[in-house]
Amino acid sequence: MTSTSVQDVSGRLYLAVGRLSRSLRQAGVPGPGHGALSALATLVHAGQLRLGDLAAKEGVAAATMSRIIASLVEAGYVSRESDPVDRRAWLAKATEEGERLVSGVRSTRVQELNRRLDRLSPEHREALTAAIPALEALIADD
Repeated sequence: MTSTSVQDVSGRLYLAVGRLSRSLRQAGVPGPGHGALSALATLVHAGQLRLGDLAAKEGVAAATMSRIIASLVEAGYVSRESDPVDRRAWLAKATEEGERLVSGVRSTRVQELNRRLDRLSPEHREALTAAIPALEALIADD
C-alpha cells in the first residue's frame, strides 16, 4: 500500500469511526454527556480509582476530571471518598445506579448499531466482521 493510500484509509477510517460513534451517542438516552459517561464506564470496568489515575486513563486534565466526578457524584452515579493511603487524594467508584446507567446506555447504543448492521448487505456485514480483529488491535494498548 502506498503512503497516499495509507493516508486515505486513515482519514476515511477516522471520519467513519468518529461519525458512527457520534451518531450512536446521539441515539442514547438523555443524561450525562459523553465525557462523563466515558469516565463512568471506566469506573464500572476498572473499579475504584484515584481521580488522577482516572484522568490519565481518560486523557483529560485532573481539574477536568474533578468537575466530571463532582457532577456524577451529585447525580448519584459515583461515590467519592478520601484515599486512606493519601488523604489529599480522592477515590471514585461507580454506584449501582451508575452501573445501571452504563449498562442501559450500552444496550441502547448496541441496539441502534444492530439496526444499522441489519440494513447492510451480507457482504458489508462480513467485511465488518473480518475487520474487527484489526480494529481491536488498533486500541489494544489504550
